[in-house]
Amino acid sequence: MNLSLQAAVDSLGERAGVAFAVVLPRGAAYQTGVGEPVFTVVFRTDGALVSMLARGHLGLLEAYFDQEVDLQGDLGAAMAAGMRSGFDVRFDAVNSVENNLLEWRGANRDAQQAKTNARAHYGLGESFYRLWLDDPLKMYTCAYWREGTQSLEQAQRDKIDHVCRKIDLRRGERFVDIGCGFGGFMFRALETTGALGTGVNTTTEQVQWLDAEIRRRGLQEQLQVREADFRDVNAQFDKVVSIGVLEHAGRDQLAEVVKAHADFLKPGGLGMLHFIGHVGRRDTELFIRKHVFPGGWIPSLADTLVEMENAGLEVIDVENLRRHYALTLDEWARRFGANWPAIQALDPERFNERFRRIWMCYLVGCAEMFRSEVGQTHLFQVLFSKGNISRTSYPMTREHLYGHRAP
Repeated sequence: MNLSLQAAVDSLGERAGVAFAVVLPRGAAYQTGVGEPVFTVVFRTDGALVSMLARGHLGLLEAYFDQEVDLQGDLGAAMAAGMRSGFDVRFDAVNSVENNLLEWRGANRDAQQAKTNARAHYGLGESFYRLWLDDPLKMYTCAYWREGTQSLEQAQRDKIDHVCRKIDLRRGERFVDIGCGFGGFMFRALETTGALGTGVNTTTEQVQWLDAEIRRRGLQEQLQVREADFRDVNAQFDKVVSIGVLEHAGRDQLAEVVKAHADFLKPGGLGMLHFIGHVGRRDTELFIRKHVFPGGWIPSLADTLVEMENAGLEVIDVENLRRHYALTLDEWARRFGANWPAIQALDPERFNERFRRIWMCYLVGCAEMFRSEVGQTHLFQVLFSKGNISRTSYPMTREHLYGHRAP
C-alpha cells in the first residue's frame, strides 16, 4: 500500500515538475521531487482522502474549503502543479454529471434566475470589492499591462483607454456599458472622451450604489444606470461596450445574448466584446460554476464569432489578453490576502474561513490558468461593427491604438 501511494505521488510529481509532499491523517508522509517541498498537502480526515479519490481535484478542493485538508506552502505552486500534472481533468467524467445537473437547476435561461445568479457574486457590496480592486474605478475585469506599468490602477485606466480608442469613442456620442459594474468605464470614458454613458446591470446592489454615486457627482445629465437583464434591449446607441459579460450568458444563451448586443447598436456603430473564452468547445470548470460564478459558462471563441456573424456584425479585430489577466489576478489575490482582516470585519459570518479559501483558490487558480503554457482558457477583445466598415469610417491600421498613455 505504501509503495503504491508513493508511486502515485511520484507519478503526479513527475508530471507537475515540482517537489511536494502529502501527509495522511495518521501521519504517514510521502514526498516527491528533489529538494525541499514547495508545498505540502495535509489530509486531516479519512473522508477528505476518500473525497479526493472519488472526485479528483473537486473533492480535494471541497475538503480544503471544509478545513479537512490544509495546504502548507505556496498555493499558486500547488494550483499550477495540479494543472501541469493533469490532475484537474482526470475525473471529468464524474464531475461532468454534476456540472450538467447544476446547469439544469440554475441556468440563466430565465431572467430572474440570471439575476439571482449574478447577485450571488456581484452583490457582495461595494465595501467588499473596494478593498481589493483598483481605486477608485473598481474594474472587476482583466487590466491592460503595458511595459513599465507600476500599478493595478494604471493598468485598469490603460485598459479603459485602450477600449475607447478601439471603438473610436468621441465627445457627445452615446454608448451603453452592458454589465457596467461599479461604473468605472463610464466615469473614465466621460472624463477622457466626453461620451455619454448608460449602464445596464442586473445586480441590484451595484445599480443602487452606482446610481447614488452618479448623483453624488452631479453627473445625471451625462451618465445613467438601468437595472435590467442584458437581453432587455430598449434603445440603440452609437457604441456598445461589453466587458466581462458574455461569460454570464449561460451555456445555451450565447446566441440570444450576442443578438442583444447587436440590437443595442445603431447601424454603422462600433462595439467591443471583452470576455473569457475557450479555445475549442469544453465544459466550464465545475469548481467555478458551483462555488464562485453560479450560472456562468465560458463560450468558445469560434462559437462566439459565428453568433456575431449571425447577428449581422462584422468582426474587425481580435486581441488575446490572456497574459494580462494572469498579472491582474496576481494583484487581486495579493490585495485580497493582505486585506483579509478588513474584509472579514465587514461581515464575519459571511466572510468566514470557508469563503476565504474558496476565493483565494479562485483568484490564485485562475491566475495560474491564464499563465499556463498549455491552457485553453483565454481573454479576448473582439472589436465589431454593425454592418461593414469603410475606408473612411474606421482607421485602416492599428496605429491609433498605441503610443498613448493618459494620466
